[in-house]
Amino acid sequence: MIARGRLLAVVFSIAVPTLIVAQAPPPAPAQRPASPPSMAVSDEGIPVTDPVVVRACGSCHTRDDKQRMTRISDRRATPENWELTIRRMMSLNNVQLTPDVARAVIKSLSDTHGLAPEEARGIQFEAERRLIDFAFEADKDTNTLCSRCHSIGRVLSERRTKDEWTRLLAMHRYYYPGIDGASGGFRRGGPPPTAAAAGRGRAGGDQSGRGAEDAQPMDKARDVLSRSFPLMSAEWTAWSAAMRTPRLAGRWAIAGYQIGRGPLYGQLTIADRAGVVDGFTTESKFTYSRTGETVSHKSRAVVYTGFQWRGRSADTPDDQGTWREVEFIERNGQQITGRWFTGAYDETGIDITLRRVANDPVVSGTDVSALKTAASNQRVRIYGANFPATVQAAEIDFGQGVKVSRVVSASPDTLTVDVDVAANARLGPRDLAFGGSSIATPVVVYSKIDAIKVVPVAGMARLGGIQFPNRPEQFEARGVSYGADGKPGTPDDLDLGPLTARWSLEEYAATFRDDDIQFVGELAQSGLFTPNVEGPNPKRSGNRNNIGDVWVVATYNATAADGSVKPLKGRAHLLVTVPLYMEWGSREVGR
Repeated sequence: MIARGRLLAVVFSIAVPTLIVAQAPPPAPAQRPASPPSMAVSDEGIPVTDPVVVRACGSCHTRDDKQRMTRISDRRATPENWELTIRRMMSLNNVQLTPDVARAVIKSLSDTHGLAPEEARGIQFEAERRLIDFAFEADKDTNTLCSRCHSIGRVLSERRTKDEWTRLLAMHRYYYPGIDGASGGFRRGGPPPTAAAAGRGRAGGDQSGRGAEDAQPMDKARDVLSRSFPLMSAEWTAWSAAMRTPRLAGRWAIAGYQIGRGPLYGQLTIADRAGVVDGFTTESKFTYSRTGETVSHKSRAVVYTGFQWRGRSADTPDDQGTWREVEFIERNGQQITGRWFTGAYDETGIDITLRRVANDPVVSGTDVSALKTAASNQRVRIYGANFPATVQAAEIDFGQGVKVSRVVSASPDTLTVDVDVAANARLGPRDLAFGGSSIATPVVVYSKIDAIKVVPVAGMARLGGIQFPNRPEQFEARGVSYGADGKPGTPDDLDLGPLTARWSLEEYAATFRDDDIQFVGELAQSGLFTPNVEGPNPKRSGNRNNIGDVWVVATYNATAADGSVKPLKGRAHLLVTVPLYMEWGSREVGR
């Protein structure tokens, strides 16, 4: 699992057994006792009508006269979170389902008990397996409580009634009793509340007599989550009524970016997948603009809740899905955005934008990301689809101060042009328009490179290669212009895109005579860091393993206006840690 919350939380995980796929059917409902009153569904519960779900889950989750199932009707979640629940039911509660039935249940619950596009958009990073620094700013205590063990994004991928949030917290305490007494845990020790606090409790605190200020952490989290993420919302009410089968078959233009390799462009064809509800197959071909490398890619996918694309590569009949696809389909059905990723830790990814292709030209992007003022004949390749055979320079518009002086060549998917930028052209991002199609800010206009930055600014690698896979980390150097005000760290700073830099490691001094740089791994001149193997190292003092902290440093020689060369340096912090010994992640959605 790539934990996506506070960055330091990524070195921890919760142990949950993997998915069991036994063939025997679940016991008949009559063999189970009736649910106790505490398990009753709420008045606002969502009915469950799919016979597959009723058969698979009904032996434990009973239905009332309004077809509401205990626990299930009081919850909505993303496909990934529904999968985690089913895996837990099978691992810990002896539920026996075939893979096909389990996937059908995930599909059904995601469609009828899912999230609306407005609810899911802000937490797409969770399903896209992005390692980012994200916090639930509405309540920092709740963020800290949940993200100590897993991503806060997992929590934000849920909607529940207040009673159901209470049961979720109780389940955590049952399976992991140590979380009560841990520092910053679910409950605090100490003396009973004061009389004043007890009085506040009667006026609106929790049932223990504590006031709102003295509430136990788990009680505060329950109230915050039930208030911020209730079962029903206006967004879900509207979307569940408007949701429809997505119509995606056809041609799409690809624009993507992979850190360390740069932009890529091409085309993709989506076709309906026979025998799979909301299922699709794809075939694509794209080119990395920096190197000219061309890649062919096939995939199969399922769309959940009318807008959540979940796919896997299908390059050969026996391919197990080396690449995974998580994408967000816009309501207008004309654009799809997301991430394709692979690797033992989902660490290698491509940011993807798909735009539907019909008969008119579609502009996808450019091979360069910055144009210099007072410079002529700057070569730019424009990528897209349906470009005409004959193109006039005046038809291509980069905005004021930027002029296309010549069309060098034209093909249906690529235009090569020369661009002149005036000395007085205003600095900043520019849109590109051609043939009735436009794209926002593919390039920026700048006067000089003032600095470089290394991304990610904080990276993580995991040792491996013997018993466990390793997790490499790819870094990239990007140019920075300080903009019109010439000051760093201000809103008009410009990101100039990737630069070719020299790479090196420096010690991140944390202890006396720190020697991490000798053992953590190697950094290639491509910016790719490969960690060392896991396990004790007899060559290191104390027979320690190869973990540690280092600086990743990029050096770029910038040419000044007078022709002199000025070396610019940027650096990022890299944490090299142990393998992820146990994983809790969603792997089935989209099969």
